[in-house]
Amino acid sequence: MQTTRLYFIDAVRAFAILMMLQGHFIDTLLQPTFRNPENIYFNTWSYFRGITAPVFFTISGLVFAYLLLRAYQKGDDKPRIKKGLFRGLLLIVIGYSLRVNILNWLNGSFNSYVLVVDVLQCIGLSLILLVIFHVLLKKFQFLYGSVLLLLGIFIFVTEPLYRSLEMNNVPLIFSNYLSKSNGSVFTMLPWFGYAAFGAFLSIMFFNYAHKNNFKISALLAFFISGLSLIYLSSYALLKLSYFTGIDIFKQSANYNYLFTRLGNVFILFAVFYAFENYLKQSLITNIGKKTLSIYVIHFILLYGSFTGYGIKRYLNKSLDPIEAVIGALIFIVVVCFIAFYYVKTNTFIYTLIRKLVDRLKH
Repeated sequence: MQTTRLYFIDAVRAFAILMMLQGHFIDTLLQPTFRNPENIYFNTWSYFRGITAPVFFTISGLVFAYLLLRAYQKGDDKPRIKKGLFRGLLLIVIGYSLRVNILNWLNGSFNSYVLVVDVLQCIGLSLILLVIFHVLLKKFQFLYGSVLLLLGIFIFVTEPLYRSLEMNNVPLIFSNYLSKSNGSVFTMLPWFGYAAFGAFLSIMFFNYAHKNNFKISALLAFFISGLSLIYLSSYALLKLSYFTGIDIFKQSANYNYLFTRLGNVFILFAVFYAFENYLKQSLITNIGKKTLSIYVIHFILLYGSFTGYGIKRYLNKSLDPIEAVIGALIFIVVVCFIAFYYVKTNTFIYTLIRKLVDRLKH
């Protein structure tokens, strides 16, 4: 079977990382008095900012599962599986390390903040879970795709059951992956659901992207499913609740951000996939290849990882909208400049860690 390189994926990742940069900058530094949900500009910004995380998780699942399938097709997916497990563990370690404040530790000050779970830990663990699904189901692709699709739907529908989950008797290092009660920004539920949907899409692309007219069919499917999820998913859930008598469907419909955000992701995929031919080897796709480096750099500069001295320390919630927008643009340029000229690629970090691991083995 012929596999097709999906150039639009790097463009989508670039969009997501740029949205994340400006979103984190503005959210951290904008004065509270300007955070008015009734203001059309703030409301629009807030809505589009909310797309960022769903895009990241969905695209991560798509790329990772696609590469595993491609390696399996070539007859040897063991190196890719090993690399995937290593990458998942590495993302978890980097996620925790970015919360470390070395200066506080040197002064004898330790707290549970370092155990807070953020996007990198969740993506890392999601990759490990996808490796497990791949190993178990790679020979049965219809079952593989069905399990991923149903799992994503189940996670989204049951969100009301774990929305306010507390795990007081479970060690923080574990409970923080499922509960936000101790400060975790992201948790595996519901965010692994997006990775599962992304992995499901990878099976579609892997099996059909090389066929004639697939692109037209995929674009139509993305647009139709995206619009349906945005405008009809709540109605469908209410109807399911009415006909089945199962209250969880109604609860999910009344706070239906997961399916609607997935719809936003599909629309975004459609837009970038439609213009894929114009995006090959462009600046935006090059940015999409450096998402990990950009994430780490932005975290250090904005939040002061390792030292506690970041932009937030000096300008926290102090900027007006014009200052915040201009500052965000400058911040994006600076972070991308550092990523391009001082950290050559994402593989820089992976290679460095591998060298350290190899030295420890010897």
